Amino acid sequence: MPRSGEDVRRRLQEAALILYRKHGYDATTAAEIAAEAGVTERTFFRHFPDKREVLFGGQDTMRAALARAIAEVPDVPAPLAVLEQAFRTMMPILEMNRPFAVPRSEIIEAVPALRERQLAKIASLQDAAAEALAARGIPQRQALLAAQVGTTVFGHAIQEWMTTPAADFDSLLTQAFHDLRDLIG
Repeated sequence: MPRSGEDVRRRLQEAALILYRKHGYDATTAAEIAAEAGVTERTFFRHFPDKREVLFGGQDTMRAALARAIAEVPDVPAPLAVLEQAFRTMMPILEMNRPFAVPRSEIIEAVPALRERQLAKIASLQDAAAEALAARGIPQRQALLAAQVGTTVFGHAIQEWMTTPAADFDSLLTQAFHDLRDLIG
């Protein structure tokens, strides 16, 4: 049985993906996920409040890392340029979670309640980005708009990266922001 909290979380996430793909999301219980991971149901609920959240673990880490990355971008005045640089630093987190990205995405696409939860998580990431941009002195309205647009571009690059195993995320992110600049002229 794994000892560290991070190991347990990872095993629970792996077990959930296996069971959701095998039996479907609705037919799988938290107790079954815990058993598959070799832990108790109580341990499951120490790490995740419900069986939906097991697919979205790490969101707080991503929010905090993005806010920190935005704050650390050196003197770049344009909000979208700040976001592009900040999103680039998310690569280690994305790479660590890549084995789960495609199956996770497939499960989320198949279950409306999970798509709704994903939208809430994206909105939370946008809020973190907007707050961090505002802390850099960018007016609130512009910070929010930039965060919404930038997060969408980031999501586009991630989707393309997940479906193209040999793709370089850095290049995809650069291209996605380039495409945005072309669109807005």
